[in-house]
Amino acid sequence: MSKRIVLTGGGTAGHVTPHLSLIPHLREAGYDIHYIGTENGIEHQMIARFPDITYHAVKSGKLRRYFSLQNFTDPFRVIWGALQSIGLMRRLRPDVCFSKGGFVSVPVVFGAWLCRVPAVCHESDLTPGLANRICARFATKVAATFPECARALGNKGVLTGTPLRPELFRGSRAAGLALAGFDGQKPVLLMTGGSLGAQSVNRCLREALPELLARFDVLHLCGKGNLDESLAETKGYCQKEFLSDEMPDALAVADVVLSRAGSNTLSELLALHKPMLLVPYPLGASRGDQIENAKSYARQGLARVLMQEDMTARTLTDALFKLLDERAELLAALEAYPVKDGTQAVLRLIEDARKK
Repeated sequence: MSKRIVLTGGGTAGHVTPHLSLIPHLREAGYDIHYIGTENGIEHQMIARFPDITYHAVKSGKLRRYFSLQNFTDPFRVIWGALQSIGLMRRLRPDVCFSKGGFVSVPVVFGAWLCRVPAVCHESDLTPGLANRICARFATKVAATFPECARALGNKGVLTGTPLRPELFRGSRAAGLALAGFDGQKPVLLMTGGSLGAQSVNRCLREALPELLARFDVLHLCGKGNLDESLAETKGYCQKEFLSDEMPDALAVADVVLSRAGSNTLSELLALHKPMLLVPYPLGASRGDQIENAKSYARQGLARVLMQEDMTARTLTDALFKLLDERAELLAALEAYPVKDGTQAVLRLIEDARKK
């Protein structure tokens, strides 16, 4: 008996990456996979690598925390996207829909509900974003990465963790050392800020380098266009714009990690047992989800936190040295944490929804 699933989510890579973990398992389970996203969003680029997945584009709005004339037109785009989604659901007749969030998911999950297609959503952050708060009304279950989020969602919330790519667990420390040109004599500090980098953290880390290099080798993923050629020959320091296939090796070689506090990154570092210093994206530049994520990890003893407004070369150096000194304590907490890779738990929710 053939099975069909519609996946949706977009706006950022974080709303798409967990799908990449689920797709191989959905294929093995015999699903015909369709993806509904925006016309020009990052989700279109990321799903294009799978020729067996049919991509359908719909209109979508966006929540902006600043004034824009588009704030007046986007509600109409959402309505048009909902009409498109209803048409797709009626034509495709899927058995189930899985949403990872982002505003493109709102018209899709609403369309699924109107067409009596069961929908499962996933929320990675400590508190649900606006899109998922809307979608939760029309979903059968909402999978959550954080226990606080699962509790806030009431009867629909299920603590699952985040689906993770299996290749993350196949990294090689030896390959990571070769990638960075390190000899393995010092602990390795990995700084990652995502594909675009984290400008304020980049600057502070480079200012602190002379002192940091006394105790660390530093592998710095600085983001596209952010290389500093004046530091190219600095012993013990390797800078890369970003990594794709080699990222598992970079994570394998890392003894401690300096990072923003995006939920997918946190889930990966937790599953790989990486002691981390988190510098969350500041309030005012976001809805504050990274601050909430970071504070939750700190409360559970899984990470240390340095707020961006408190970050200087001195405070960053002190925090990283303290993190290294307390590495064994954090490792014990990371290894004891009960939820790691959420792939199988999310797949079970999808199957349960399909069978109802």
